[in-house]
Amino acid sequence: MTMLANRLTRSLNIRHPIVSAPMAFAGGGALAAAVSRAGGLGLIGGGYGDPTWLEEQFNVANDQRVGLGFITWSLRKSPSMLTDALRRRPAAVMLSFGDPRPFVSEIRQAGAILICQCQDLDHVADAVDVGADIIVAQGAEAGGHGALRGALTFVPEVADFLAKHSQNAILLAAGGIADGRGLAAALMLGADGVLVGTRFWASKEALVKERHHTAILETNGDGTLRTRVADIARQLPWPPGFTARIRRNAFTDRWDGREELLKQNLAVEGPRYRQAFMEGDPDNTGVWFGEAAGLIQSIEPAAVIIEKMVADAALRLTEHNGLTISRV
Repeated sequence: MTMLANRLTRSLNIRHPIVSAPMAFAGGGALAAAVSRAGGLGLIGGGYGDPTWLEEQFNVANDQRVGLGFITWSLRKSPSMLTDALRRRPAAVMLSFGDPRPFVSEIRQAGAILICQCQDLDHVADAVDVGADIIVAQGAEAGGHGALRGALTFVPEVADFLAKHSQNAILLAAGGIADGRGLAAALMLGADGVLVGTRFWASKEALVKERHHTAILETNGDGTLRTRVADIARQLPWPPGFTARIRRNAFTDRWDGREELLKQNLAVEGPRYRQAFMEGDPDNTGVWFGEAAGLIQSIEPAAVIIEKMVADAALRLTEHNGLTISRV
């Protein structure tokens, strides 16, 4: 078995430097447990706050060592969600899209590792200020919510920042990482590991409708866009600066660029969006994956995804893709 050991794997007590993103509605207990069994760390997606669902997903994980993640601005509306979740002794808690400060003390007292996902350097500075154990530098290539920075420059810039201001903080790269090339590149850019979303969204254990899985196999990297229309249709008050990367489809064709008109028609379009999502309709609702769609050709078990990713990354890191170095 190929292994890539470093300070991330030692810190999390895992075999591979891979963490699954806590994707709302898709990253349930089965996926998190599968990633952890395969040697990474799986995170359950806490989403917008459904304590019954979250309890069910911890039960599905069946005492496998997993963590979880929360949308921080939403968690502030129901902080008891965190208290209840910490009773399940998660290995780590990831906070994204909001000020982590109201929750840091409780996470620390529970003995969980604190992960903060960041989309710009101000977010990184905040994460350092609260003493985050792990910082995620999320590029705009990522599926779901994010901001504007591209991973290729953002990850090494965060690595440089941490080298100056918080050398003990561990760095994960996120956004567009779906195979061994991405893992190897992230390590070369200065990350200690990767947070993987879209590739695990396209796994057998993910809570994703069959037709949505079919859609990702039919979509290349040009087939997504960053937009606000899904949040408008769902009437979710996302803070300024964050948009969602979803698949281009009939829904986005109708409404992207016509946001004010969509708001005026929510009485009809809101229920239509939700019904299409429940039915697994890939054309008339948000389909939540990122630019890595163009690198995915099959829906596979999470363990197979990890095995291939690690083996390919190790090969590329040792063979240097046939590069010849000459000194003159």
